[in-house]
Amino acid sequence: MSNKPFEFPSRRSFLAGSAAMLATPAIAQNTSSVNSATTTQGERDLNEVVPRNISSFRSLDWRPYFSDLKNGAILVDIDSRALHYWAEDEGFYKLYPSSVPLTEELTRRGRTRVTQKVEGPSWRPTPSMLKRNPEWPPFIGPGPDNPLGTHALYLSWTYYRIHGTHDTRKIGRQSSNGCIGLYNEHIQELFALSKVGTQVLLI
Repeated sequence: MSNKPFEFPSRRSFLAGSAAMLATPAIAQNTSSVNSATTTQGERDLNEVVPRNISSFRSLDWRPYFSDLKNGAILVDIDSRALHYWAEDEGFYKLYPSSVPLTEELTRRGRTRVTQKVEGPSWRPTPSMLKRNPEWPPFIGPGPDNPLGTHALYLSWTYYRIHGTHDTRKIGRQSSNGCIGLYNEHIQELFALSKVGTQVLLI
């Protein structure tokens, strides 16, 4: 499956992409890793083909959320499980399906910014993650087992990232410990578009 991002103003592309996402079966994954089905809650069996939460997955205007587009702007809508990106020159707008935190307790909302961009990120669970999941390894280097996928945008909030995922079942679901996840194809594109200093707002 080609997980193409939604680019507006083409509503036709959005509808076609949504249909493709609904029709694609879930991919079986290793259930013993940090990328396992047990790290996703509030949903049905991840191996079932089920509709994602796309009822509110729609284009938005940046003006209600940002005073300007200096350095570009990223809006993450937790409820609709979507990430919006506007270019600084308003030349284009991207809309990506995303994964969101498992619970409201793990969810952080507000304004932050991109502070670092890392290709091939390594991952260390936070102390609270290890408390909840003591069986998890203390470190995972870049590669197919890394829960941060191929690219990561580090935010000014400690431990929070916008990153990829190798487990495509998690997109469109409650499946993270606080971070926002995208298909690897999408984070690679967003990684190229964004810069250190890009505005980020989670609502």
